[in-house]
Amino acid sequence: MAVAVRGNRVGSSGGSVLRSFFSYRIFVSAMFTLLFLATLSVLLTSHPSHNDSVVDASGNAHVRRSFLAWQSDPVKTRLDLIYNQANNHIALVNAYATYARKLKLEISKQLKMFDDLAQNFSDLQLKQTYRTALFESDGPVDEDVLRQFEKEVKDKVKIARLMIAENKESYDNQLKIQKLKDTIFAVNELLVKAKKNGVFASLIAAKSTPKSLHCLAMRLMEERIAHPEKYVDDEPGPELEDPNLYHYALFSDNVIAISVVVNSVVKNAEEPWKHVFHVVTDRMNFAATKVWFKMRPLQGGAHIEIKAVDDFKFLNPSYAPVLKQLQSAKLRKYYFETRAENTSTDVNNMKYRNPKYLSMLNHLRFYLPELYPKLHKILFLDDDVVIQKDLTALWRIDMDGKVNGAVSTCFGSFHRYSEYLNFSHPLIKQKFSPRACAWAFGMNIFDLDAWRQEKCTEQYHYWQDLVSHYALAIYYLNILLVIYIPIIWSLNHMVNECQNEDRSLWKMGTLPAGLVTFYSTTKPLDKAWHVLGLGINPSISMEEIEKAAVIHFSGDMKPWLDIAMNLYKHLWTKYVDNEMEFVQMCNFGM
Repeated sequence: MAVAVRGNRVGSSGGSVLRSFFSYRIFVSAMFTLLFLATLSVLLTSHPSHNDSVVDASGNAHVRRSFLAWQSDPVKTRLDLIYNQANNHIALVNAYATYARKLKLEISKQLKMFDDLAQNFSDLQLKQTYRTALFESDGPVDEDVLRQFEKEVKDKVKIARLMIAENKESYDNQLKIQKLKDTIFAVNELLVKAKKNGVFASLIAAKSTPKSLHCLAMRLMEERIAHPEKYVDDEPGPELEDPNLYHYALFSDNVIAISVVVNSVVKNAEEPWKHVFHVVTDRMNFAATKVWFKMRPLQGGAHIEIKAVDDFKFLNPSYAPVLKQLQSAKLRKYYFETRAENTSTDVNNMKYRNPKYLSMLNHLRFYLPELYPKLHKILFLDDDVVIQKDLTALWRIDMDGKVNGAVSTCFGSFHRYSEYLNFSHPLIKQKFSPRACAWAFGMNIFDLDAWRQEKCTEQYHYWQDLVSHYALAIYYLNILLVIYIPIIWSLNHMVNECQNEDRSLWKMGTLPAGLVTFYSTTKPLDKAWHVLGLGINPSISMEEIEKAAVIHFSGDMKPWLDIAMNLYKHLWTKYVDNEMEFVQMCNFGM
């Protein structure tokens, strides 16, 4: 009886499979019916293509469409749409039919296997030898026959279990769900890895020097070496220190970017002879920059001064915290080792691992009063901006005693101080409000007199190196190392907590340092003065861009890189001096 019940159960499974098979047949039939109806609709709504004239029953003549008329007829668009729709459904139905045939073959195979197995169990029970000796005999059971029967039953049970185990996946929903979860997890891991590699590749592209830019610098240096007599330094004129003129500060190691900024200011200035540019570059690009502006003098009588950062001798490790931080092996590894395995697990913070954030050239903006002691006001410009209007009105803005005039970037909960500073640090939490509105570097009008009065450079040093006096205390306490180990450990811990070497105060960069330096001394400017994001945001409207006095290619996709956004690149390239012979030779592809 046990065998009979088992056989019935297997037969029931076979019936379930059979029902699934007929369901697929019904599905395929329905899909072919849909295909037939779509094709019939196309045939009924199509038009004849002969050039003949036909006459209907009422005697009215109808000219059939010629081939050219067919092409120009707007109804053809609708016909093409219906025709393509029918073709798409043909492909879809064929795909489903192929899959259904595959399923049909698999299900038929399984159905036959289970039916055969059920039949084997039934045949075993109905076998004459076993029926006579085991089920229909009134006498004692023959043990030899029973052992043989038991052996055959166990063999068939073993086969049944193997078959069920092999096909269990097709019917076990819980197993399918688990496999789906495992697949989703594996795909998500691949997505995270691909995203990290993509950000890393973008970081490399943004940090690398393009071949054309390197070529330009080399050509300019070659010209300087070949004709040194042409590039003798002129005596600085009095206009460089005249506070009545309009002075600009521009710090960059990119020759072509410097030229674009200067050209765009001069071309849009109403009185270009009143504009003075103070350019500071690194030692490597110093000669190349001077050669460029010797070969391509400024138009309209504008003035330019070019210096190297090394010319300012007061900037040394004992005075500038950034130069002191460069002596840290930990920071050098963090910023200068460009390997994928050294990247942060947080891809959103990888953009802060740019060596420019530790460049003295990038931090010169915090020393403007010392760089230009005789000036009262100066406009700071980044090298990735383009000027579209005359900017002299900025010098006439009433700063209300503030030091920094800048455009605010906050909206809603975005671009607040909490986004740039670490408010879990007690010093940050004590001094600043997380809801304070951030502003933008790139175009800033600085009142240098107010700067000196507010001692902003000292504030910058304070936040860059909060407890430098502890270092001297530790030096002397090291002499009593054995006795004062707990004190020394505590002081070292305080230094590490308070200094920003481990980036515990803020993410690296000049903007967070500027936010803490000019926290209460920044005057918000009208947003039309400065529009940002042309190197990262493709959704900025052209209307907003056209109204802006300064547009800023902030982001990784700088206009001189291959990864620049073509949508905005022309706004920058129109100020490139394409008549300059070295620009043509270096194939800038403008």
